[in-house]
Amino acid sequence: MSDTEGDGEIAGGDGGVTTVAAPPPGVPGPGAPEPETGERTVPVRSPCPAPRAPSPALPLGDPAPGRPRGLPGLFWQDPDRTGFGVRRFRLGPAREHLENAGRACVAGHNAVIAGEPERIDGLREELRGFAYEGAGMACASLDVLTASGGKRLRNLLSGQGVRYPHMIHLGAGRGYARLRMRPMWGIHSVHPLLRWLAFDGFGFHQGFYAADRTVGRQRTAGLLDRTRRAIFDQGVGRMLWFHECAGVEDVVLRLAEFPLGRRADLWSGIGLAAAYAGGARACELERLSAAAAEDGFRAHLVQGAAFACSAHLISRTVPEHTAEAVLALCEVGVEEAGGWTDTALVALGHNAHTGDHYQAWRAGVRKAWARRNRGS
Repeated sequence: MSDTEGDGEIAGGDGGVTTVAAPPPGVPGPGAPEPETGERTVPVRSPCPAPRAPSPALPLGDPAPGRPRGLPGLFWQDPDRTGFGVRRFRLGPAREHLENAGRACVAGHNAVIAGEPERIDGLREELRGFAYEGAGMACASLDVLTASGGKRLRNLLSGQGVRYPHMIHLGAGRGYARLRMRPMWGIHSVHPLLRWLAFDGFGFHQGFYAADRTVGRQRTAGLLDRTRRAIFDQGVGRMLWFHECAGVEDVVLRLAEFPLGRRADLWSGIGLAAAYAGGARACELERLSAAAAEDGFRAHLVQGAAFACSAHLISRTVPEHTAEAVLALCEVGVEEAGGWTDTALVALGHNAHTGDHYQAWRAGVRKAWARRNRGS
């Protein structure tokens, strides 16, 4: 069993939005703890162009869904609990930008709990992915508690949330973490490979709500299987992007505290968060890419960013910050990076469903990037 603390959600992006065509049919696309008192000295960041203005206030709908009575009401979440100040995360210029995603995730979760999931589509397009992550969390939690056999989660994946499969699976893992259970016990997904993303969501949730344990003491929730531990670490890496408030130097310093054997998967999660959620400028991301190369894991950073591209392409909405991040991290456009995930997935054949297949999918993306570099 895992140790989790509290409830709540993730963080995310804003900026300009580009609507893109859907992917081809049938192709899913793609450490010492910080002191309790005092402040750590960090390097001074080199000059960058001025950041964009903070994201405007998050439109949650008016009125907000009412808190239901009975068992569902017990799962109601307070969006204020996702605030970086409450969580004792590092604060910085990207705080509002990232906290908006946390509020969107809680909004999606509460909409499902209230029986009003249609409210999710009232959010701004660039925030809906995070709301569907919250919806996946709520559906998984309710499915477990009502022994429904995963009916709610499957209905969400095949219905209203069909364009957000990555985020819904991440949310399902968070639902299990909140119940102090490991994922996969009862997950009956419509996609046998993406369901492994639940372990990413599990790792993110553990880091977000038990940061002292997961980041400070670097615990892995007792996951004995190497594949599950690797995907868990991808989620922890994704969470580190929020824990350090998208501060590139701070992220690199935090990563250096982890054992070398865990850093490849952590870098993968950082790439996913940096590209999907945003929060850093292009010149900062170029330094992040250089740091990953110095650590020997640039291919893993690229792989995470490519997964972010796949998720956005399926949703048919690519935020401006994602296009900028992928160009800085992968040196290609969003469609090319997302195409690497499609090619690697097709190469696995029609029966890909195991954890080893999921790891082979990630490795295939890294190989596609390496081949592209050799040819350039």
